[in-house]
Amino acid sequence: MQIITDEQTAAFSDFLRAHDFFYIIGHKEPDGDCVYSCLGMAALLDAKKLPCQLLNAGPFKRTEIKDKADLFTNVPTFLSEPERKKTGLIILDCSEMARLGDIDGDLNGLDTFIVDHHKTASITQNCIIDATSPATANLVQQLYEKLVGKPPKDVADMLFFGMATDTGYFRFLKDDAAEVFMAAARLVEAGANPRQIYDRMTGGKSYATRKLLGIMLDRAERYYNNKLVITYETMEDTRKYGQDGRDSDALYSLLLACEGVEAVVFLRQETEHSCTAGFRSRDAVDVSAIAAKFGGGGHKNAAGLSMEGKLETIIPEIKKEFAKVL
Repeated sequence: MQIITDEQTAAFSDFLRAHDFFYIIGHKEPDGDCVYSCLGMAALLDAKKLPCQLLNAGPFKRTEIKDKADLFTNVPTFLSEPERKKTGLIILDCSEMARLGDIDGDLNGLDTFIVDHHKTASITQNCIIDATSPATANLVQQLYEKLVGKPPKDVADMLFFGMATDTGYFRFLKDDAAEVFMAAARLVEAGANPRQIYDRMTGGKSYATRKLLGIMLDRAERYYNNKLVITYETMEDTRKYGQDGRDSDALYSLLLACEGVEAVVFLRQETEHSCTAGFRSRDAVDVSAIAAKFGGGGHKNAAGLSMEGKLETIIPEIKKEFAKVL
């Protein structure tokens, strides 16, 4: 993990000084890192006495973040043209405007700063983008510590939660994990409670999610000498079991634990004409590169996409791409 440089910190500080008001926004269908990075950034701005508004297109499907949905809105405060010129847009855990989803207002043309850790990001100006960081929350933590100081307990909880969710509670860390654990230790020292955060991350799942997980496991098929596993959810599954409390993380974990499995693909038919897909892999397979070929992106070992089509046509296309690397 790299450390944010003094130059990057100064660039962000200059951005804050150049504006009177800020929109803070993350990607649609947010996860824990996205939500808590935004909340941590809002706490940073509050400590600097800078007004802001938290935006997100939602939906807040994940059990562990549903109680934060009311803190966000998809309707930006109306600004006059002179006010827009003094407004900054801070995008977290995402680098593409398209991934922000449907916001009931115009965010185009605003002076923008991006803080992200996704490998597929290609922006080089007005940004802190570091694919070596385990989570965007870690980048926000560094900015908070550099610009404000030691975070209070509530902020430490937010940042620990964001980092824990994107690292699978630190299971996905690699050889350069020392800096990550030192950052986590500073948050614990500031009051973050690892046991309580783990319980919030993993608890509260509905019985229906366990039933749906069983169906996904039963439907899973292996390909390419058992290196690739693909499973899917139909619209009928969604109607029967609902959308709340999805637990795809448990699905990926169980399937990747199988001997010989290098990558897992989970697809969902969202509408009659569109699907979403999530990819997970072990070290060797770069699923972000495969997702990028379909307009998606993410990390080397965790990526996703949304695309037009039906399961029966999309699955063969994705299989062909994995065939090139497995």
